[in-house]
Amino acid sequence: MGIRIRIKNAYKNFGTVEALKNVDLEVMAGQVVLIIGPSGSGKSTLLRSVNRLENLSSGDIWIDEDHVTDYKSDIRKVREEVGMVFQNFNLFPHLSALQNIALAPKKVKGTPKEEAEEAARKLLARVGLSDKENSYPDQLSGGQQQRVAIARALAMNPKVMLFDEPTSALDPEMIKEVLDVMLDLAKDGMTMLVVSHEMGFARAAADSVVFMDEGEVIEQGSPAALFESPKEERTRRFLQHIL
Repeated sequence: MGIRIRIKNAYKNFGTVEALKNVDLEVMAGQVVLIIGPSGSGKSTLLRSVNRLENLSSGDIWIDEDHVTDYKSDIRKVREEVGMVFQNFNLFPHLSALQNIALAPKKVKGTPKEEAEEAARKLLARVGLSDKENSYPDQLSGGQQQRVAIARALAMNPKVMLFDEPTSALDPEMIKEVLDVMLDLAKDGMTMLVVSHEMGFARAAADSVVFMDEGEVIEQGSPAALFESPKEERTRRFLQHIL
């Protein structure tokens, strides 16, 4: 099992604010790595740097052999290989669920319409929404919209899926339906880097949990080790608030 995502000496400054400080992180192919930490700790900045929605101030990121942070790299190709699911679903309101999912394969990869729509139907079935292909986002619950957003990210057959607090905008009863889809992806061997404080998901699916604070990786370990016997005082203080 090779290294799928490699982050080396990552720094990111926003003016005088150091959002990332010397972050090193490796995610093996098929691993689920969960990032936790207080608001403003750099979690989302790190995630967004993996597909260059943010550019690092210095440091390097690779996905397999692709040097993401090399400005000569084909960023469009990188983004095809990295699916991203945001906190807010970012669906196109004027397109149906099926059309939202089929759009990128048609536009970016040139997939014929019928083929893209057939693949989109299979993805809707995979996320439990076969009956919603003609529904528009405003006709769907938050949980259903997020599941469409996951299917849309999967439509490009990515090597890696990034999840940026995918359940934080959802009502409590809708969280499980999204986490169940993510658990299925994990079981299928999808490489996933997830920013979330869903501890049940962490225990069920994560191979490793990373605790970040003030732009730094403070501690990393298995869910059992990190949650039950954290080594660092900062980790202990944070976990007291969320466990």
